[in-house]
Parts: sequence; C-alpha cells; structure tokens
Amino acid sequence: MKARIDAIIRHEQAEYLERLLPANTGLLAEMEAYAEAHRVPIADREVARFLEITARSTGARRVLEIGMAIGYSVIHLARGMGEGGLVVTIEPSEEMIARSEEFVGRAGLRERLRIERGFALEVLPRLSGETFDVLFIDALKEEYAQYLELSLPMLRAGGVVVVDNLLWGGQVAGEIRSPDQTASTQALREFNQVFVRHPQLLAEVLPVGDGLGYAVKVG
Repeated sequence: MKARIDAIIRHEQAEYLERLLPANTGLLAEMEAYAEAHRVPIADREVARFLEITARSTGARRVLEIGMAIGYSVIHLARGMGEGGLVVTIEPSEEMIARSEEFVGRAGLRERLRIERGFALEVLPRLSGETFDVLFIDALKEEYAQYLELSLPMLRAGGVVVVDNLLWGGQVAGEIRSPDQTASTQALREFNQVFVRHPQLLAEVLPVGDGLGYAVKVG
C-alpha cells in the first residue's frame, strides 16, 4: 500500500484520482477496513481494479498469485476471470488463510481459489508442471527476483506478469526513510533493473498505486 497519498505523484493529482475511483462498499469496504485496523498489507484499490481488468481483458483462466494476505486481490482476479477461472495462491500464514477463506467464501468465489500453504520459495518448485495465464507477485520484496525466476517458466507465452510495490513509497528513486526499509528498498531497486531488461519480458513500471510492474512474456 502507498506510504502516503502523494508518495508517487503530485498531491493534487493523487487526490483527484482518489476521488475519481468510486469507493468500495459492502464486503470489499469491510476488507479494506479490516486490513487498515489490523495492519495487513493489501493492494491499493486502483491496483486491485487493474488486476480485475487484466484478468478480464486477457481471458485468463489460471492465475498464480504469490502472497494472498486476506484475499483482497483474489476476489478481483476471480471476478475478472469469471466462472471456471482459478486463482492458485501461495500463503504461509494460517491466520491469513482463515480470513481469506471467510472473505472469499462470502464473495461466493471459494470454488475459484486454490490455496498452497507455505513459503513461496518452497512451494513454487512443487508447481513447476503447471501453466498460468497471469502471474501476480506481492509478497516479500527481498525475494521478488527469486519469485520471478521460479514462476516465469510456468507462465505461458503471451502471459502477463503484474508486480506490486515497485516504487515502494518513492524510496526506490529517493531517500530511504528508515533503516528497516534498507534491505527491501535495495532489493526492489535491483529487481526493477532485472524486470525491465529481462530477455523474456516486454516490461514497464507504471506509477499506479505504489508502483506497478507490468509485462508480457515474449520469449
């Protein structure tokens, strides 16, 4: 999530875009409130909508998500895919899994979700025989490069990669605000270089949310 509303673009532009996008209601609004109250990182609203648009526009049937949290992104991806779509998501926290199953179930989308319990670097090799249309990465920033290396072979040619938090509250392009952000910021700086120059990807980093990596697999 963005560290502050003007972290990436000018304050008045950010406020305008915030007003332009209709506020969520019902279950999604409840999930946003839960995430804020319990300090659970979830995708920004505009990123979540971007995911739903991507799933719908690409005709995705299978999505691999690395980092589920409370299932906020799952709901948007599953809605974009429609009936018969499947989100395979990786999550190590049993608490997050329980909350996700509750929220996704209440959304009527539980049959479109398969949860792989465990840490992503341990789970991904077990999925190596599967194929996906979309890959969404939103977990430990220090491990982003390894996630991409392990999951890219499972993405079909022409498939889409979406990566959240690549501007990291503006820190990747500026000063690091606290010592505990040093490792994650440096990892993201290095990942961004790899991402936009990857020989198998046509990639860009967009100033959407907290910085959104977007790529198509071309090789």
